[in-house]
Amino acid sequence: MNNTAASPMSTVATSSSGRATGKSTSFTLELQSMMFSLGDARRPLHETAVLVEDIVHTQLINLLQQAAEVSQLRGARVISAEDLLFLMRKDKKKLKRLLKYMFFRDYKSKIVKGIEEDDLLEDKFSNSSNVNKRQKIAQDFLHSIDQTGELLAMFEDDEIDDVKQERMERAERQTRMMDTAQYAEFCESRQLSFSAKKASKFRDWLDCSSMEIKPNVIAMEILAYLAYETVAQLVDLALLVRQDMAPKAGDPFSHAISATFIQYHASSEPHLFGSSSGMKSSPDSPENTPPPTPTAPTSGPQHPGKNQSGTLGNGNIGQDSAKTKQRKRKKSTAACGIEAQSDAIQPSHIREAIRRYGHKIGPVSPFTSAYRRNGMTFLAC
Repeated sequence: MNNTAASPMSTVATSSSGRATGKSTSFTLELQSMMFSLGDARRPLHETAVLVEDIVHTQLINLLQQAAEVSQLRGARVISAEDLLFLMRKDKKKLKRLLKYMFFRDYKSKIVKGIEEDDLLEDKFSNSSNVNKRQKIAQDFLHSIDQTGELLAMFEDDEIDDVKQERMERAERQTRMMDTAQYAEFCESRQLSFSAKKASKFRDWLDCSSMEIKPNVIAMEILAYLAYETVAQLVDLALLVRQDMAPKAGDPFSHAISATFIQYHASSEPHLFGSSSGMKSSPDSPENTPPPTPTAPTSGPQHPGKNQSGTLGNGNIGQDSAKTKQRKRKKSTAACGIEAQSDAIQPSHIREAIRRYGHKIGPVSPFTSAYRRNGMTFLAC
């Protein structure tokens, strides 16, 4: 597999420009609901969903290109499940997760066709291709490339998936304080995917019609699954970054923030770092001048309920108080806006998560990942 020197962040930044028909087909709204069901705020930010969509789109396009190369080496005319399984063979945990997904797809097909559960479990390890079509494809292919028995052992491995367990526990914590309407919305969001009733839209999003070697039906199912897993992993990593960047009481290193995080954070969300495009930056502006020094009160009876006609500093007290209240309202409104968005995943969290995930550590780090193309590390495999 050919590798270039491009950085992961440059690949993310140029992902939207590489789309053909993807600009007219968008999953932004669906992605916002998916991100909510995976642990984001109830109203995820639109700009974050757009960035996640660009990342997922770029990753799948690159994965399709590699799968097409593998398919050509096999002499096949279409991209099939075998090509994607071959690309995922080195990550045992994610491959095992995919195999379980393929089994449950077969399980769902049998339920739809009216086959009873007992018959399905008895036929789980049978050799009939009509009983477990996807399972048999995966088992036959992995048997042909497995020299140590590690890959075939995953079919009988019932070990708990820590990542899935963490996501379920997070979903349980997320729903504790929900009312009936919020929980119904959450359940609908959890049922969304890239394949359910959106197969043609998903094909258009990936621009499969322009490919010489096109993916078949089962390959499209796997690609839709990998797209959802990429979104889930992005949310997992972004939540860790957000937790990492939150100030912790009593932690002497809580102020030590990644320089790259600050760079992307300041460029994308300058208002969170105390600067704003609409805020005056002149040193002579009223916002940057100290308040006027009040003069000594005049003698005589004072009536607190009435406006005073005296002066304070250089201006009238009524004008100064009005300006002060207006500035306070602006500051409180801005603070409320930032607080409302503080629970949502920011684009800077996604960028920092991608940077950390693709960061090379150690002298042999360039040889530890077999899933790099154009300098980008694949999230789903």
